[in-house]
Amino acid sequence: MYDPRTLLPLVHRLCTHLSEWQDQHADAPVDSNTAASFVGCDVDALESVLTSYLDRLTTGNYPFFHPSYAGQMLKPPHPAAILGYWAAQFINPNNHALDGGPPTSAMEKEAVDALRGMLGFPGDALGHLTSGGTIANLEALFVARESHPDQAIGVASSAHYTHSRMSHVLRADTAPLPTDDWGRIDPDALNATLANGSIGTIVCTLGTTGLGVVDPLHTILPICRHHGVRVHVDAAYGGFFRLATAPPLSHSTKAAFDAISEADSVVIDPHKHGLQPYGCGAVLFRDPAAGRFYAHDSPYTYFTSDDLHLGEISLECSRAGAAAGALWCTLQAVPLAEGEGLGPIVNACLSAARSWTARLHKEETLTVYTEPETDIATFFPVPSAHHTEAVSARSQRVFDQAMQQEEPVYLSLYSVPSAQFTTHHPTYAATTDTVTILRSVLMKPTHEAYVDTMHERVCKAVAATQS
Repeated sequence: MYDPRTLLPLVHRLCTHLSEWQDQHADAPVDSNTAASFVGCDVDALESVLTSYLDRLTTGNYPFFHPSYAGQMLKPPHPAAILGYWAAQFINPNNHALDGGPPTSAMEKEAVDALRGMLGFPGDALGHLTSGGTIANLEALFVARESHPDQAIGVASSAHYTHSRMSHVLRADTAPLPTDDWGRIDPDALNATLANGSIGTIVCTLGTTGLGVVDPLHTILPICRHHGVRVHVDAAYGGFFRLATAPPLSHSTKAAFDAISEADSVVIDPHKHGLQPYGCGAVLFRDPAAGRFYAHDSPYTYFTSDDLHLGEISLECSRAGAAAGALWCTLQAVPLAEGEGLGPIVNACLSAARSWTARLHKEETLTVYTEPETDIATFFPVPSAHHTEAVSARSQRVFDQAMQQEEPVYLSLYSVPSAQFTTHHPTYAATTDTVTILRSVLMKPTHEAYVDTMHERVCKAVAATQS
């Protein structure tokens, strides 16, 4: 957490610099009062709008910035990203063509190159930013379909639903992949699944958004290479854990993240662990020849430079140059390194999940659902009756109580198949198709020091809902 008021001198400098830049491009000094009046936004009118806006903004939102919020995948951006994004919005560059934003296009290439280096892709790998992981995965699946138009895309049941949805949009066939009891792709069964040649690309998830589990990419890759199958890695949530160390990342999970460098394509979301505002995703392709699938002609956008225009390798057309500027600013302040910058930040998040899970194991009224592989902790309150319907009802009551009590803690709910639940917790009867458990995303480094407080507040909510 940081006090936004500390940024005021930088905001003043930003506004002054942009005003001076505008003056350089005016025939005469800009009359700000006349300009504001012309667009119907004088200062008094803006003051009224802003008052109403701030009231609604701060009254209706949960405190995503605070470690008491451990629900969904939300956290505040880095100050460098906020200032960088805000400054660029005054200019409003469009990173589709170099004409629309020469500086931010250059920054995007530099930022993507930094991501490429972190992920271990070769120097000529092709990549760009997107508006988020959904569009980034759409582009990866598009290239998968074009690369093997007569073969299906293999997707595990635990993969993000965006893959099924985007495959439907692309009219690409999908095929289920064999998984273990936690939803990870099962390497032993994968060999037989790929043997008939019907699958051209598989999707490996490194950090599912539900349980945070990690497919064993390091053992899957050799199997896929043997069958001539491409591997796309969905690391939208987990990609920055490649900077984590072992421990707190287990050695096998670390091996999976290290293996990203051998994949054919990868998606990563800087707007998650990369400290960026929404929306900022990225997609990279190992083989730069993937750019041939994007080939198109524009009658007016690509004439001012022979350099690569990012719109030539993107399915999206207009894209916010501000997102590239924000990411570039952040990477100058927070380098992508294990021992400094972002590395210690993601390590703190991983440590928080493991520390809290250790506390949960000691409670008689709470049961750990699965050991965390990333920074997502999952658990459920012990109900009076040992069946899945009772678990779901009790989880809902604790979820509601935790937010409403005097000292709140904000969790999230997660639905798992009852068959999976009872496999790992066999003392419970499956009386429903699915069961609801509690889930916490500990993606802020401040969570590491806040574990005891969160635990105490959850225990209070459990006690208050004791049936």
